[in-house]
Amino acid sequence: MKDNTGQLSDRKKLILKAIIEAHIELGEPVGSKYLMKNKSINYSSATIRNEMAELEEVGYLEQPHTSAGRVPSELGYRFYVDSLIEGYDLTAKEIGELKSTLTEKQSELDHILNTAMQLASSMTNYTALAVKPKFHGFTVKKFSIVPVDEYDFVLVMITATGETKTRNLRSDREVTPEAAAMMTELLNTHLVGVRGSDIKFDIVLEMERRMGEYGFIVSPIVKSIHEALTEDGGGELMVEGVNRLLSYPEYSDVDKLQGLLSLFEKKDDLLDVISDESEADRSDSVRVFIGSENVVKTMDNSTLIFKPIMQGDKTVGAIGIIGPTRMDYSRVIAMINRLTDGISEIMNDRRSLAAPKTPEGGETGGEAT
Repeated sequence: MKDNTGQLSDRKKLILKAIIEAHIELGEPVGSKYLMKNKSINYSSATIRNEMAELEEVGYLEQPHTSAGRVPSELGYRFYVDSLIEGYDLTAKEIGELKSTLTEKQSELDHILNTAMQLASSMTNYTALAVKPKFHGFTVKKFSIVPVDEYDFVLVMITATGETKTRNLRSDREVTPEAAAMMTELLNTHLVGVRGSDIKFDIVLEMERRMGEYGFIVSPIVKSIHEALTEDGGGELMVEGVNRLLSYPEYSDVDKLQGLLSLFEKKDDLLDVISDESEADRSDSVRVFIGSENVVKTMDNSTLIFKPIMQGDKTVGAIGIIGPTRMDYSRVIAMINRLTDGISEIMNDRRSLAAPKTPEGGETGGEAT
C-alpha cells in the first residue's frame, strides 16, 4: 500500500532508518542487496525494492542518476532526526575527554567556548562553531561607583550574564567617597534588573532627592546607564576545523566549498542565524537545520546543529557543528548535549558561588568598554 499520509509503516521506518545510517557511513547510494545483509531486515529483495520505491515516491528517498541505490532526501533526514534517531552512547574515552575539558580551571567564557569547540571538531570530524550571541540590550545585577579622585569615578556594571561593563565619568564638582557609596546603594535599590527602556523619570527624581547636595551626579550617571543598557552587543563567532570539510565528497564542488568558506570568513550570517534563533526560543534544546532549511543559501547541502548555553534563563553562548547533510546526527547531538550541559552547569555553579562573595558597594574592577 502506498503511503501518502506521511504516517510510515513500521517496515518503511525500519528500511528508511537502515538506508540513512548506511549512507551516513558509506557515502554511497544504498541498494536492496546491501540492506539484505542487515540482520534486522528480514524481508525479500523484492519487498525491500518495493518499499524503497514507495519511500522515494513520497519524498523520503532520492535515486541519483540511474543507480539502483537510493540516498536520503532532506525530508528523509528530517524524519530521521525527528522520529527515528536513537540516542548515541558516548564511549568511555569520549566521556573522559569531555569531563577533562569541562573540569579544567577556566575562568573566562571565551576560553571555555574555544576549548569546547576544538574538542567538538576533533571528536566529530566536522567543522565546529562557538558563539557568543548578539544581544539587544541587557540588565544589570550589581552596580558600583568607584572613585578615582575627587572629580573622576568609574561606573561598574555587572550584567545578568556575569560580564563586567564600565564607564569612565567626570564631574565638574567634587564627589566624596561617601557620596559615591550612597549613589551605589541607590542604583542597586532602583535599577538592578531594569531594562534601559523601563527607567522612569520619577526614579531619577527620587534618587536626586535622596542624594541631597550631590544630586547633580544622578543625571549623568543614569544617562550613561541608559545608553549602556540599550546598546546592541556585537556578538562573536569562532570557527574550528574548516579543513575537515575537505574529507567529504559533498564538498568536492569548488563553487559550493568556496561559498561555505566565505560564510565562515564573513561570519555575520551565521552569527545572525544562531543569535536570532536563540533569542526567539530561550530554551536549551538542540536546533537542527538540514539543507534548504538553512536560511543561508550557501548551506543548502549542509546541516547546522547547535545548542545554546544557558546561565539561569539567559543565553550566554552556543556550541554548533556544520557538516554535510550525510551527518552522524545521533553522535553529534549526543556530543553537543553533553558539552553544552556541562558548560551551563559550570557557569551556573560559578554564578551561585560568586554571588555571596561580592560585598555590597565594594569596588569591582573591569576594562572600559
